[in-house]
Amino acid sequence: MFLSKINFFLHYKQNCISLLLNFLLDIFFQMQYIYPRIYFSRCIVSTRPGIKKFTISNLNTLRKGGLSVIAKRYLRLYVILCIGLLCIPFITGANVSSGSETTNSNQSLEQPWVMTKGMAGSPNDVDSWVHDDITTSVPSELPAIDLVSGAEPSVAAKHGEAVHTAVEELLDIARYTKSIHVLAMLMVGFGFLMVFVKRYGWGSVTATYIAVSFVLPYYMFLKTQGFCGEPAELKVDRFILAEFCAASMLIAMGAFLGRLKLSQYIVAAVIFVPAYVLNEWIMLENGMGLIPKGALIDTGGSIVIHQFGAYFGLGVIVRMTTSEDFKKSIESDKISNQFSMLGSMVLWIFWPSFCSAPAPLELMTTAAVNTVLSLCGATLSTWIATTIIRKKVVIEDMANAALAGGVAIGSACAYTTPMASVLLGFVAGIISVIGFAFIQPRVQKVLKGIDTCGVHNLHGMPGILGGLAAIFIAKGAVPGLQIKAVFVTFVLAWITGLAAGTVISLFGHRKDSYNDAEEFVLEEH
Repeated sequence: MFLSKINFFLHYKQNCISLLLNFLLDIFFQMQYIYPRIYFSRCIVSTRPGIKKFTISNLNTLRKGGLSVIAKRYLRLYVILCIGLLCIPFITGANVSSGSETTNSNQSLEQPWVMTKGMAGSPNDVDSWVHDDITTSVPSELPAIDLVSGAEPSVAAKHGEAVHTAVEELLDIARYTKSIHVLAMLMVGFGFLMVFVKRYGWGSVTATYIAVSFVLPYYMFLKTQGFCGEPAELKVDRFILAEFCAASMLIAMGAFLGRLKLSQYIVAAVIFVPAYVLNEWIMLENGMGLIPKGALIDTGGSIVIHQFGAYFGLGVIVRMTTSEDFKKSIESDKISNQFSMLGSMVLWIFWPSFCSAPAPLELMTTAAVNTVLSLCGATLSTWIATTIIRKKVVIEDMANAALAGGVAIGSACAYTTPMASVLLGFVAGIISVIGFAFIQPRVQKVLKGIDTCGVHNLHGMPGILGGLAAIFIAKGAVPGLQIKAVFVTFVLAWITGLAAGTVISLFGHRKDSYNDAEEFVLEEH
């Protein structure tokens, strides 16, 4: 009887996993109504005046009206949901790509970001993936034909293999160049963009160093071990995907920047990377059979990178914002804003490489040009919107909202037109400015958390906009799948972010938020 049950599960594991996900989502939505966040937040704040450190043991003080039971259940459920979601790939098997065919050994596992249009350019062929190691003009298997009069077939075959290898090496060099551009975005772009906090400049750049240095090898290790999909070799393609994961992590960090100890950023990354890989697997590799492999248009990661990172970070701030944090202002001055503007410009310059790196070889130029045009539209609309709404230009808007065009065009950058790119960027810039001016205070009030860098305005809303806009401006987009991807990414990011915030809170809170003096030597400077 026991063996028959095992065979039944293995035979129908795809359905089981889908049912498990639906069950988890159902618990999530029910929990939102049963244990609302605002109620829990009031319980915590009202019982911990002056308390700097929060642990599970503090919940024992919530005795009135059975609040301790509610609080404990609320904390545990998100952690259990997160652990359950992260265990799904192990249930399905390390070497099985759910619902998709096993890839040929000659095909690359390193390029799950771009959708092939077929050899004839048909937009309906969404069941295979483009691999830009080999151009369409160079076949993967060269026939043994006489290239030189009198040459033996074996000699011709060897000559063809040599040409094939040379093409692969040249393409690797081209991709390596783009990977360095992305690395510059991570270290210099994101690092300096976040130094606008006057007294937390060293902490911002150091946290960036630490996060990138941890996430890159951690992501590659998980992929080589077959976590969420088949084991992958360490190549330039995999390195670029690891950089995308690091970029999403830095986006999430922007939400809780300045309120975590440096060691807690590592704790956040430990949870973030498996959660990101899980979402990437679901979105791009037919994980759990939710989205067919190759059907989602998200070349530059509007959904997978930006939206996921933003809402993961918002989930963390629900747990990592104290009542004392609301009493402190996030100060900036002319010098810190100038450095932040420098970081913004570095991101602006290299963003075309970010979006075009995973695109098919023949569409790389299209993706890069459309990204530039979208950034141009966002920059102009940011200047117009901040002038109209705030009466004068606010430099924080220019440093952040001008980049919203790059976020929004990410999904459709390789499959849309220049005019559509400009218009999408223009709209994204306006939405981002409105977010910073009006939406952010209301979101922070509802969540009882502080979004330090405004990632919801720069990455969250523009990311959703880009994912949904692809339905109308990208060739071959499937409306239902784009909407499903946006929804599933939001739910998964929110659940894992809340769980991460719960775990991080067990390690305490900073005594002095947004201040380098707590962890850096400042006397000699």
